[in-house]
Amino acid sequence: MSLTAQVLRRAAVCLTIIGAFPTLAEESEGVSPAIIGCRVISNFRIGSSAKQFGALEFVGGLEMASASSDFGGLSAFRYLDSGSRFLGVTDTGFWYAGTMQRDEKGRPASIANFRLAPIQSDEGIPVEGKWNSDAEGMSVSGDTVTVSFERIHRIEEYRLDVENFASTPKNIPLPIPRDELRNNRGIEAVAMAPASSPLRGARVAVTEKSINRAGDMFGAVLEGPQKGVFFVKRLDDFDVSDGDFLPNGDLLLLERRFSMASGVVLRIRRIAAGDIRPGATVDGPFILQADMRDQIDNMEGLDVWQADDGSTRLSLVSDDNHSIVQRNLYLEFRLAE
Repeated sequence: MSLTAQVLRRAAVCLTIIGAFPTLAEESEGVSPAIIGCRVISNFRIGSSAKQFGALEFVGGLEMASASSDFGGLSAFRYLDSGSRFLGVTDTGFWYAGTMQRDEKGRPASIANFRLAPIQSDEGIPVEGKWNSDAEGMSVSGDTVTVSFERIHRIEEYRLDVENFASTPKNIPLPIPRDELRNNRGIEAVAMAPASSPLRGARVAVTEKSINRAGDMFGAVLEGPQKGVFFVKRLDDFDVSDGDFLPNGDLLLLERRFSMASGVVLRIRRIAAGDIRPGATVDGPFILQADMRDQIDNMEGLDVWQADDGSTRLSLVSDDNHSIVQRNLYLEFRLAE
């Protein structure tokens, strides 16, 4: 199937999903509920029943759509428990939250209790304007939510509040020199290292495409014994779109590349825990690589979590850029090791 044919098919599917579900009444301010229509994705490789892809086993996925004009632009995603309640941010300045519904085999089936609410400024009013509201990375630890913004580059802390979404930010000093942060290529990933890792529970930030003289991407450890700036080897024109830590402390980086010839290509790179330290340039093997033969889109969010069966899971979400030719996807994998 050509790239053009795939785009047309995906647009038709999106319209079908939206048309099949009613709209809840929305509020101009505060928390807005939304019905999310979902199409189950049973196979990752289009036209194939294969389950194993690199170091990952495909569990299942969802193609999501809603009549809510605020739904879309999903840029970060985190479960608040073992694969049920979740929280995320959009690059248009919204929190989103909901509950993943699963079938009898534990595979993603639908989404319930979905709601959206504007991210608050330090004045307690919704952040406004794309330049100020472009939230990209997010991590959750206890009652603390850390969010990175690009364009107006900053990292901010919020109190976890999935009921009223009323918490206001506390600014965290930028670890990377501001003049090194590129326009629309700033801090794309914020992740919390395990307490037992060499980083001892520190938060780590990685930029999308803010590069040093060697052409490598800026990263930083925000606190702890390894606090400081490091670099991520940039390879094959891929940009970082998110990251999270495995239980052993290794860092996974979600990367993507787009061209009109090949469409979207993604991969996940694994960085050894002990390699991340001030001044280092880190690299590592790829545990997943995928392209337009697979059920992918503009994948922006990555979450690593532990399922009730003890397995390590990876969840990915895509940013549709509020475009009819792109999709909001949720994909779930089991780490096979």
